[in-house]
Amino acid sequence: MRLRHKPWAAEKLANYPQYVIADANQYKGKWNEEIFSNNNEIHIEIGTGKGRFITEMAKAHPDINFIGIEAYTSVIVTALDRLIEAELPNVKLLNLNAEKLEEVFAPGEVARIYLNFSDPWPKNRHEKRRLTYKKFLQIYERILKSEGDIHFKTDNQKLFEYSLVSFSQFGLVLNDVNLDLDNSDFKGNVMTEYQEKFSAKGNRIYRCEVSFPVNGE
Repeated sequence: MRLRHKPWAAEKLANYPQYVIADANQYKGKWNEEIFSNNNEIHIEIGTGKGRFITEMAKAHPDINFIGIEAYTSVIVTALDRLIEAELPNVKLLNLNAEKLEEVFAPGEVARIYLNFSDPWPKNRHEKRRLTYKKFLQIYERILKSEGDIHFKTDNQKLFEYSLVSFSQFGLVLNDVNLDLDNSDFKGNVMTEYQEKFSAKGNRIYRCEVSFPVNGE
Protein backbone atom coordinates (compact mmCIF):
# COMPACT_ATOMS: atom_id res chain seq x y z
CA MET A 1 0.00 0.00 0.00
CA ARG A 2 1.34 3.40 -1.00
CA LEU A 3 1.55 5.84 1.89
CA ARG A 4 0.52 9.43 1.48
CA HIS A 5 3.46 11.64 2.36
CA LYS A 6 2.78 14.14 5.11
CA PRO A 7 5.75 16.53 5.28
CA TRP A 8 4.40 18.16 8.43
CA ALA A 9 4.11 14.88 10.36
CA ALA A 10 7.58 14.87 11.94
CA GLU A 11 7.13 18.37 13.31
CA LYS A 12 3.77 17.49 14.81
CA LEU A 13 5.21 14.39 16.48
CA ALA A 14 7.94 16.55 18.00
CA ASN A 15 5.33 18.95 19.38
CA TYR A 16 3.77 16.28 21.60
CA PRO A 17 6.58 14.80 23.71
CA GLN A 18 4.05 13.69 26.33
CA TYR A 19 2.85 11.07 23.84
CA VAL A 20 5.66 10.57 21.33
CA ILE A 21 8.93 9.66 22.99
CA ALA A 22 12.01 10.95 21.18
CA ASP A 23 15.53 9.63 21.87
CA ALA A 24 13.91 6.57 23.44
CA ASN A 25 17.23 4.79 23.91
CA GLN A 26 17.87 6.95 26.98
CA TYR A 27 14.96 5.20 28.70
CA LYS A 28 16.20 1.67 28.08
CA GLY A 29 15.59 -0.26 31.29
CA LYS A 30 13.84 2.75 32.84
CA TRP A 31 10.46 2.97 31.12
CA ASN A 32 8.47 2.24 34.24
CA GLU A 33 10.42 4.62 36.42
CA GLU A 34 10.98 7.58 34.13
CA ILE A 35 8.10 7.49 31.63
CA PHE A 36 5.13 5.81 33.29
CA SER A 37 6.03 6.36 36.98
CA ASN A 38 4.65 2.96 37.98
CA ASN A 39 5.55 -0.73 38.01
CA ASN A 40 2.82 -1.93 35.67
CA GLU A 41 3.54 -4.37 32.87
CA ILE A 42 4.68 -2.99 29.52
CA HIS A 43 2.92 -4.23 26.39
CA ILE A 44 4.11 -3.09 22.97
CA GLU A 45 2.43 -3.17 19.58
CA ILE A 46 4.84 -3.39 16.66
CA GLY A 47 3.32 -1.71 13.63
CA THR A 48 0.73 0.26 15.53
CA GLY A 49 -0.58 1.93 12.38
CA LYS A 50 -3.29 4.52 13.02
CA GLY A 51 -3.50 3.58 16.68
CA ARG A 52 -7.02 2.25 17.12
CA PHE A 53 -5.98 -1.03 18.73
CA ILE A 54 -3.51 0.35 21.22
CA THR A 55 -5.77 3.25 22.19
CA GLU A 56 -8.73 0.97 22.87
CA MET A 57 -6.53 -1.48 24.76
CA ALA A 58 -5.19 1.34 26.94
CA LYS A 59 -8.73 2.44 27.72
CA ALA A 60 -9.75 -1.11 28.65
CA HIS A 61 -6.62 -1.84 30.70
CA PRO A 62 -5.53 1.26 32.66
CA ASP A 63 -3.26 -0.92 34.82
CA ILE A 64 -1.03 -1.79 31.84
CA ASN A 65 1.50 0.47 30.11
CA PHE A 66 1.21 0.38 26.32
CA ILE A 67 3.77 1.50 23.75
CA GLY A 68 2.85 1.73 20.08
CA ILE A 69 5.75 1.36 17.66
CA GLU A 70 5.46 2.53 14.07
CA ALA A 71 8.19 3.20 11.52
CA TYR A 72 6.26 5.61 9.29
CA THR A 73 5.72 9.19 10.45
CA SER A 74 2.83 9.68 8.03
CA VAL A 75 0.99 6.81 9.73
CA ILE A 76 1.86 7.26 13.38
CA VAL A 77 0.71 10.88 13.29
CA THR A 78 -2.86 9.59 13.04
CA ALA A 79 -2.28 7.47 16.14
CA LEU A 80 -1.08 10.64 17.83
CA ASP A 81 -4.36 12.36 16.97
CA ARG A 82 -6.21 9.53 18.73
CA LEU A 83 -4.10 9.95 21.85
CA ILE A 84 -4.52 13.70 21.93
CA GLU A 85 -8.28 13.19 21.89
CA ALA A 86 -8.29 10.33 24.41
CA GLU A 87 -5.74 11.85 26.84
CA LEU A 88 -4.55 8.44 28.04
CA PRO A 89 -1.66 8.41 30.53
CA ASN A 90 -0.80 4.75 29.97
CA VAL A 91 0.12 4.78 26.29
CA LYS A 92 3.12 6.23 24.45
CA LEU A 93 4.29 6.15 20.85
CA LEU A 94 7.66 5.47 19.28
CA ASN A 95 8.53 6.38 15.70
CA LEU A 96 10.92 3.45 15.36
CA ASN A 97 11.85 0.52 13.15
CA ALA A 98 11.35 -2.87 14.81
CA GLU A 99 14.98 -3.79 14.10
CA LYS A 100 15.99 -1.25 16.75
CA LEU A 101 13.89 -2.58 19.62
CA GLU A 102 16.93 -3.69 21.61
CA GLU A 103 18.24 -0.14 21.53
CA VAL A 104 15.26 1.07 23.55
CA PHE A 105 14.21 -1.91 25.68
CA ALA A 106 16.37 -3.79 28.19
CA PRO A 107 16.31 -7.59 28.44
CA GLY A 108 13.08 -8.71 30.09
CA GLU A 109 11.54 -5.24 30.11
CA VAL A 110 8.51 -6.09 27.97
CA ALA A 111 5.69 -8.42 29.08
CA ARG A 112 3.77 -8.79 25.81
CA ILE A 113 4.20 -8.05 22.12
CA TYR A 114 1.29 -7.51 19.74
CA LEU A 115 1.75 -8.09 16.01
CA ASN A 116 -1.45 -6.99 14.28
CA PHE A 117 -1.90 -7.30 10.52
CA SER A 118 1.78 -6.98 9.78
CA ASP A 119 2.94 -6.49 6.20
CA PRO A 120 3.03 -10.04 4.75
CA TRP A 121 5.96 -9.34 2.40
CA PRO A 122 4.73 -12.17 0.15
CA LYS A 123 7.79 -12.48 -2.09
CA ASN A 124 10.35 -15.03 -0.95
CA ARG A 125 13.21 -12.57 -1.32
CA HIS A 126 11.54 -10.35 1.28
CA GLU A 127 11.20 -13.08 3.92
CA LYS A 128 13.68 -11.38 6.25
CA ARG A 129 11.38 -8.35 6.49
CA ARG A 130 8.48 -10.32 7.96
CA LEU A 131 7.98 -9.54 11.63
CA THR A 132 7.73 -13.25 12.40
CA TYR A 133 11.03 -14.08 10.72
CA LYS A 134 13.65 -15.65 13.02
CA LYS A 135 15.73 -12.46 13.13
CA PHE A 136 12.84 -10.65 14.80
CA LEU A 137 12.00 -13.61 17.04
CA GLN A 138 15.53 -13.41 18.41
CA ILE A 139 14.97 -9.76 19.27
CA TYR A 140 11.60 -10.48 20.88
CA GLU A 141 13.09 -13.25 22.98
CA ARG A 142 15.68 -10.90 24.43
CA ILE A 143 13.35 -8.02 25.34
CA LEU A 144 10.51 -10.18 26.68
CA LYS A 145 10.42 -11.29 30.29
CA SER A 146 10.61 -15.06 30.74
CA GLU A 147 6.84 -15.47 31.07
CA GLY A 148 6.09 -12.93 28.32
CA ASP A 149 4.23 -13.76 25.12
CA ILE A 150 3.40 -12.68 21.58
CA HIS A 151 -0.14 -12.15 20.25
CA PHE A 152 -0.35 -12.30 16.47
CA LYS A 153 -3.32 -11.47 14.19
CA THR A 154 -3.61 -11.40 10.41
CA ASP A 155 -6.06 -11.93 7.60
CA ASN A 156 -3.31 -13.35 5.39
CA GLN A 157 -3.48 -17.14 5.47
CA LYS A 158 -0.05 -17.65 3.92
CA LEU A 159 1.59 -15.31 6.43
CA PHE A 160 -0.20 -17.08 9.26
CA GLU A 161 0.95 -20.50 8.07
CA TYR A 162 4.48 -19.18 7.59
CA SER A 163 4.44 -17.68 11.07
CA LEU A 164 3.23 -20.87 12.75
CA VAL A 165 6.11 -22.73 11.13
CA SER A 166 8.58 -19.98 12.06
CA PHE A 167 7.37 -19.99 15.67
CA SER A 168 7.60 -23.77 15.89
CA GLN A 169 11.05 -23.97 14.32
CA PHE A 170 12.28 -21.36 16.77
CA GLY A 171 10.97 -23.45 19.66
CA LEU A 172 8.09 -21.23 20.74
CA VAL A 173 5.10 -22.76 22.51
CA LEU A 174 1.74 -22.40 20.74
CA ASN A 175 -0.63 -21.51 23.55
CA ASP A 176 -3.67 -20.67 21.44
CA VAL A 177 -4.44 -20.90 17.72
CA ASN A 178 -7.65 -19.47 16.28
CA LEU A 179 -8.45 -19.99 12.59
CA ASP A 180 -11.61 -17.85 12.47
CA LEU A 181 -11.48 -15.19 15.14
CA ASP A 182 -14.67 -13.32 14.29
CA ASN A 183 -16.76 -16.49 14.46
CA SER A 184 -15.23 -17.76 17.69
CA ASP A 185 -16.03 -17.22 21.35
CA PHE A 186 -12.81 -15.27 21.93
CA LYS A 187 -13.28 -12.48 24.47
CA GLY A 188 -11.68 -9.05 24.19
CA ASN A 189 -11.44 -8.93 20.41
CA VAL A 190 -10.24 -5.33 20.09
CA MET A 191 -10.09 -4.51 16.40
CA THR A 192 -7.54 -2.58 14.39
CA GLU A 193 -8.62 -0.46 11.44
CA TYR A 194 -7.48 -3.24 9.10
CA GLN A 195 -9.38 -5.91 11.00
CA GLU A 196 -12.62 -3.97 10.82
CA LYS A 197 -12.19 -3.51 7.07
CA PHE A 198 -11.24 -7.12 6.39
CA SER A 199 -13.96 -8.52 8.65
CA ALA A 200 -16.58 -6.40 6.90
CA LYS A 201 -15.50 -8.03 3.62
CA GLY A 202 -15.94 -11.47 5.16
CA ASN A 203 -12.22 -12.22 5.29
CA ARG A 204 -11.21 -14.82 7.84
CA ILE A 205 -9.09 -13.48 10.69
CA TYR A 206 -6.34 -15.70 12.09
CA ARG A 207 -4.91 -15.31 15.58
CA CYS A 208 -2.43 -17.07 17.82
CA GLU A 209 -0.66 -16.64 21.14
CA VAL A 210 2.87 -17.94 21.53
CA SER A 211 5.54 -17.85 24.20
CA PHE A 212 9.16 -18.80 24.60
CA PRO A 213 9.85 -21.86 26.76
CA VAL A 214 10.66 -20.97 30.35
CA ASN A 215 14.10 -22.12 31.55
CA GLY A 216 14.61 -24.01 28.35
CA GLU A 217 11.69 -26.36 28.99
